Amino acid sequence: MTEAVKLGPPVRGRGAKSNASGRFEATQVEAFDDGWTDEDAPSSTQIPTTITPLRSRTIISKNQSPDIGFERSINPYTGCSHGCSYCYARPSHAYLGLSPGLDFESRIFFKPDAARLLEQELSAKKYVCKRIHIGGNTDPYQPDERDLKITRGVLEVATRFNQPVSVITKSNLITRDLDILGPMAHEGLATAFISITTLDRGLARAMEPRASAPQRRLDAIKVLADASVPVGVGFAPVIPGLNDHEMESILEASAKAGATTAMYVTLRLPLEIKDLFREWLADARPDRAARVMSLVRQTRGGKDYDADWAQRMKGTGPVADLIGTRFKGAIRRYGLDGPRPSLDVTKFRIPAGSRPQMDLFE
Repeated sequence: MTEAVKLGPPVRGRGAKSNASGRFEATQVEAFDDGWTDEDAPSSTQIPTTITPLRSRTIISKNQSPDIGFERSINPYTGCSHGCSYCYARPSHAYLGLSPGLDFESRIFFKPDAARLLEQELSAKKYVCKRIHIGGNTDPYQPDERDLKITRGVLEVATRFNQPVSVITKSNLITRDLDILGPMAHEGLATAFISITTLDRGLARAMEPRASAPQRRLDAIKVLADASVPVGVGFAPVIPGLNDHEMESILEASAKAGATTAMYVTLRLPLEIKDLFREWLADARPDRAARVMSLVRQTRGGKDYDADWAQRMKGTGPVADLIGTRFKGAIRRYGLDGPRPSLDVTKFRIPAGSRPQMDLFE
């Protein structure tokens, strides 16, 4: 059953413009036009962020998708208050009975046992060391990490075990943990990627309202690089007609800051994201909305999205091909096309005293 309700006034500091129910709910809540005009609308409001502990039995997730560059990952948080309008992780909130819209960025769950669970899993007799990617779904350095320090706790365990990790984030907060990442990188145990989608502060504020400003992300690249942490830049997502013209300038600025490698992903709009992004686009960039969506569909065989593993990250067709050609040329020009640093799995060890205690959990 669909229940039509008039949603509240515009929300300040959030990426999503609505809060439609998740796809698994029996009652679907959607916005509708009740005849009131913009002049009649109440002033914008704010939605507070709520933080709730989420108890888990395990912390290392296993990935089998052939187009993902890692087999194991850790996500210290579910939901992300960065509020990126295009975030591919939004649909996961539906599994919690919540909306992939405003709920995703305002109702955040953290894993308080993350460090303990990681120690337990690394200490298992059958554990075989492989790289663990931190932040494959939601950002491990979103604002509440400053106080909760869940990601930092994970890194503290990783460094004790010599467990190699890679980290991806949109936040300058990663530099707080340089005291851990620096020594790990020196041992070949850590790399980082900083995601930069635009250098335009206005676009960044609208599209990624609570992520670090673009210059702060470039600063993070420099700080990491100066500490000899191998760092790359992720131009992700590429949104044709909106930010694709910035590709070369972002890659150049990142290379100057110290990045040594780069990657890109073409905008993906699976499940609820297609409606949320279209809604955001019509509100934030109404003059470009029709053209942007036309170009997006041209990268997806005429659809909003194609989930085929063979092409979902880059897209197909002339528009996608042009993006790929430009990217290859730019990374050659700016020296970002070298091999990615490999991480050393041979140094993994179980610290003295950990094994007997962990045996109690097996």
